[in-house]
Amino acid sequence: MGCGQKVYVKDERVVQIEGDPDSPVSRGRLCPKGAASEQLVNSPARELRVKYRRPFGTEWESLSLQEATDMIADRVIATRAETWEPENERGQTLRRTRGIAFLGGATLDTEENYLIKKLFTALGAIQIENQARI
Repeated sequence: MGCGQKVYVKDERVVQIEGDPDSPVSRGRLCPKGAASEQLVNSPARELRVKYRRPFGTEWESLSLQEATDMIADRVIATRAETWEPENERGQTLRRTRGIAFLGGATLDTEENYLIKKLFTALGAIQIENQARI
């Protein structure tokens, strides 16, 4: 969420969420998503497994977290290898890929955005943007 929250837990269950009055961003108020947080985490319809639908598939299947993580890593590595540009036509060094891009959300904190920027820069991506800056 983009708002500061105080989350109260009893018996390993979220029982109440309030705005944090010490938050310099939201000064004790909850954003719409923050106000719905308790319902989100306690909903009996909340999906707790990784779901995947294969290309042209019609059904969702459950995957282990490890299998899903491996699939993502394999695709990132393959895309980077297929779209890597070591240099331009004049021989100038580029070391980049235009096959990977990232658009971040405004609900991430500064540290998370910093790490994401470092990761995608290290991968050679040049299209790295954030909703908060737009």
